[in-house]
Amino acid sequence: MNKYAAEFIGTFWLVLGGCGSAVLAAAFPELGIGFVGVSLAFGLTVLTMAFAIGHISGCHLNPAVSFGLFAAGRFDKKELLPYITAQVLGGIVAAATLYLIASGKSDFVLGGFASNGYGEFSPGGYSLLAALVCEIVMTAIFLFVILGATSKKAPPGFAPIAIGLCLTLIHLVSIPVTNTSVNPARSTAVALFAGSDAISQLWLFWVAPIVGGILGALVYKAVDKEQ
Repeated sequence: MNKYAAEFIGTFWLVLGGCGSAVLAAAFPELGIGFVGVSLAFGLTVLTMAFAIGHISGCHLNPAVSFGLFAAGRFDKKELLPYITAQVLGGIVAAATLYLIASGKSDFVLGGFASNGYGEFSPGGYSLLAALVCEIVMTAIFLFVILGATSKKAPPGFAPIAIGLCLTLIHLVSIPVTNTSVNPARSTAVALFAGSDAISQLWLFWVAPIVGGILGALVYKAVDKEQ
């Protein structure tokens, strides 16, 4: 159970830290964090948790990562459902915590609540096709970096830094397109509070990251046959 508890806590931190920066800090222009600050927040949640729980659960924090690692032969299929369940529950509890904090302000307006979307719910008005391609490609690259950074042949001890910076870069590129998911647990957690519009588009933020994660794993296996 330690592995699942670690995944719960780690995903809780990812959603609270990443989405919290968007909902709380980015709402105040005078703080100046903007897209860059939110991008860093997501990267830092993964970096800090990778050091904290990487040795316990592997620090997936993301169903797409779990599927990708399974496709790469580095994760047992029987662990998929327990890991994904822990990740989704951790995200939901974090979103509930964030809602309680955010709604403590007298003029609180829910808005998008850091949810993901395409079309009229995309920050930049990008189409469904653009969102689909973006999420698949970004998640594929994320898995490619994860597998390379955690390879036995990679320099030891640096994987959390590479993975955290990769997630930061992913957000810098894709926040305008989908508000950046690459993580079904993160998308599900906030969509439950954002309402029906976010929920109606949630399918894409499960399908695209999982497809991308598997593709990234297969490409890495083809590139590094001795992983």
